[in-house]
Amino acid sequence: MSKALPRRTVLRAAGAALALPFLDAMRPAFARGPAAAPPPRRMVAINVDLGFMPEEFFPDQAGRDYALSPYLKTLEAHREDFTVFSGLSHPEVDGGHQADMCFLTGAPHPRSAGFRNTISLDQYAAQFVGHHTRFPSLALRVGPNNKSLSYTADGVRIPAEVTPSKVYRQLFVNGSPREVRAQLRRLREGQSLMDSFGGEIDGLRKQVGGADRDRLDQYLTAVRDVERRLHAGEQWEARPKPAVDAPVPKDDLDPTKLVTRTRTMYDLARLALETDSTRLVTIFVSQQFNPKVDLPGVELPHHALTHQSQQKDSRAQLHAVETAQMGELARLLAGLAGVEEGGDRLLDRTMVMQGSNLGHANRHTTTNLPILLAGGGFRHGAHLAFDREKNRPLADLYVSMLQRLGVEADRFSSGTTTLPGLEMA
Repeated sequence: MSKALPRRTVLRAAGAALALPFLDAMRPAFARGPAAAPPPRRMVAINVDLGFMPEEFFPDQAGRDYALSPYLKTLEAHREDFTVFSGLSHPEVDGGHQADMCFLTGAPHPRSAGFRNTISLDQYAAQFVGHHTRFPSLALRVGPNNKSLSYTADGVRIPAEVTPSKVYRQLFVNGSPREVRAQLRRLREGQSLMDSFGGEIDGLRKQVGGADRDRLDQYLTAVRDVERRLHAGEQWEARPKPAVDAPVPKDDLDPTKLVTRTRTMYDLARLALETDSTRLVTIFVSQQFNPKVDLPGVELPHHALTHQSQQKDSRAQLHAVETAQMGELARLLAGLAGVEEGGDRLLDRTMVMQGSNLGHANRHTTTNLPILLAGGGFRHGAHLAFDREKNRPLADLYVSMLQRLGVEADRFSSGTTTLPGLEMA
């Protein structure tokens, strides 16, 4: 009988390290029994700072038989894998756009003099589960500025990484400075870090069964796909700019690559979870200061569109942007659902919460936030509707999420109980 692979098996080559996804050959480490560790539980928290048009996001009916709203139709294939909520917010969190810093903390009045933030949901959880992984948590951002969703117990902002290649290096590249430079040069030349592991991967394929070989191939393909997109995004930077005789035109800001950058960050988050490099990820999709969005027919800045959503043309453009954002969430859920870990889908072990600090971007309101939770082993498929005028604390949902992570918490921020109606599957 072949020796079981350790769960923390890492393939190593000069300048690179490759953590492996869960394979059947590792199953003895997860064997059920009195002394067995529980299966890992994970969390992804996403804040889309400009939110979603409420009438396009929220269903009209409550319960399990609700009709999908226009935006939720994007997630139709995952209907039984998510719950949508209405009537949730953070009490006393106001301040319009500045409420983004409180999305995972619930700290009141972010615009007040002397405001001091509190610990964010991910960092609170990291105190209990962060030691299980190489990275206790991972803070990511899509978009400009220096904002983040993650804050320490002292209210200090934890920088969020905005550069996909840096996240990739953090996850997959190590070794001496010379070896790292060599691996990065190969990446820039369009080569794959996977080429460095050829011998080790071939040897591993011989040790495992057919299902594990398929699983390994799926994972390596996903890594190569991220590499290709990183390379495609950098190649223009390496090309010299052409000389032209035309005069300098008036400023016409290039559209920000919202969709492609969001997709890449979501894929990197999935790979980090799949390899158990971390179990806690925050992703701040920050569009407040972005000039444009890379979608056909979208001509105005995203932020401006939110303030002109009553105009027919602007509304159509905003609808295209927000539908695309929901589409990237659908793609993330499909990716997690397509990964098998110990007999479960990775999605069943990973809570994915998407929301916004704004309930209505046009009015800068911070009530009735557009929140949905997918995966994590909850009984999904419903619209849990709370009072849209007298909102229930969003942090009650956070208490439910903490308990699902195995954290013995009965309160967090303004949350003093778990969220009614959200039950385990």
